[in-house]
Amino acid sequence: MARVSTYLNFSRNTEEAFNFYRSVFGGEFCGGGIARFGDIPAQEGMPQVSDEDKDLIIHIELELPGGHILMGTDAPESMGFNVNFGNNIYINLEPDTREETAGLFKALSAGGEVTMELQDMFWGAYFGSCTDKFGVQWMFNCAQK
Repeated sequence: MARVSTYLNFSRNTEEAFNFYRSVFGGEFCGGGIARFGDIPAQEGMPQVSDEDKDLIIHIELELPGGHILMGTDAPESMGFNVNFGNNIYINLEPDTREETAGLFKALSAGGEVTMELQDMFWGAYFGSCTDKFGVQWMFNCAQK
């Protein structure tokens, strides 16, 4: 597996939270810096991002001491999210192959809930998410085609 990281969802204050974490742990944002919803390319059949949401963060990464990666996003209610303390943390798996991704996804979602089926995404990854039968939330992000 390429890496495992922790993914945090916030209602509208990801930037504030990650600036705080950076002040605590030091370092710089990695993985291409801060990506915003306004950076999403237009896609056929998908609604445009509202002006209110364009400056929100779609993805940010901060490497913590020891090499663990903390990732995050804004998950606004205007896009159908309902973030509460306790449901905003995911374990993000980045398997090396699509086959490994599919196997892990099938195993971890068994008896739980698939929240997003595995699919090709605009950022070039094979992505999906689920909540396992114990209530732990998992994200799968495979960069291999």
